[in-house]
Amino acid sequence: MRVLLIDDHALVRKGIEGLLRSRGVEVIASVGSGEEGVRRALELIPDIVLLDVKMPGTSGIETLKSLRAHGVGAPVLMLTMSSEDADLSAALRAGAQGYLLKDMEPEELVPALGSALRGENVVAKELLGALARIVRGNAGAEASPQSASFGELTRREMEILEHVAKGLSNKVIANTLNITDGTVKLHVKAILRKLGVDSRVKAAVIAVEHGMGKRKVQS
Repeated sequence: MRVLLIDDHALVRKGIEGLLRSRGVEVIASVGSGEEGVRRALELIPDIVLLDVKMPGTSGIETLKSLRAHGVGAPVLMLTMSSEDADLSAALRAGAQGYLLKDMEPEELVPALGSALRGENVVAKELLGALARIVRGNAGAEASPQSASFGELTRREMEILEHVAKGLSNKVIANTLNITDGTVKLHVKAILRKLGVDSRVKAAVIAVEHGMGKRKVQS
């Protein structure tokens, strides 16, 4: 796993860099500005990017937009102190693969990177409420159909959705339920279709609002 770290605080960069390297993760570059981050991303082709939100000059959101505009397709995880709804919403709209808080437990960071590399979205558990508000705001009139279709899920789909709401990957769910990854994927597709949503994050938010799951949301 080759990681590009973009954060304007040198001490924070050094700390995260040391944490990742101590766990066998290769930090290919650690830079302090969005502009340099874009340049290094184009030059080094990282597997994943860790990006701060609040940075002077080019903000993290602007940097993310620039990365995508330049064709950088690597997953981008925002790693920030900001828990503001507006920043979370802007990051997800701009194409962030996840949104993590800097006060997270250190041992949770590398698994989050792994989840993002598998195509899953990762949102800090503390932001479930904010994410729910964002989803409700974006869904608008879709909220009622989603609530109604929740009752259409089969017993197995409800069981899998509860695991999704806890932030478990398809592989872990499969192992837990003693079924194949492919079976889990089929059930998840059916769950998304019945709930009328396009991501596991949104399905997990709906599940949490119905009392399921209490951990981080992944998609």
